[in-house]
Amino acid sequence: MIRILVADDSEVVRRGLEDLLRQHAGWEVCGEAVDGREAVQKVEQLVPDVVVLDFSMPGMNGIEAARQILQVRPSTRIVLCSMYLDRQLASLAETAGIRSLLSKSNVSRIIKGVEAALRGETFDESQI
Repeated sequence: MIRILVADDSEVVRRGLEDLLRQHAGWEVCGEAVDGREAVQKVEQLVPDVVVLDFSMPGMNGIEAARQILQVRPSTRIVLCSMYLDRQLASLAETAGIRSLLSKSNVSRIIKGVEAALRGETFDESQI
């Protein structure tokens, strides 16, 4: 069973992502977080295989949360979601160790992004 943590400050987005992820056989959403700090704490507690992170969250953004998560659990796969994708964000994500980057305008692609992350492949949905 693949364990996934979803971190987004919007409850509507979290629920939507969780609904999509739960449809995939062999995956379970093991928890959720409302900001980057909580995501880091939940990774330490729940030990998910994958973390789906929003880029823009209060307190700590998804890039910084990813850095901290990968320091404590380097094997964790990170999928970063954002409303606005550009070259700068893609570069920051890559530097932080994030290999999957998704647009929130097309979250239905989340399954492909998580699958790529689990295979250790890069998945960049942006048009950059």
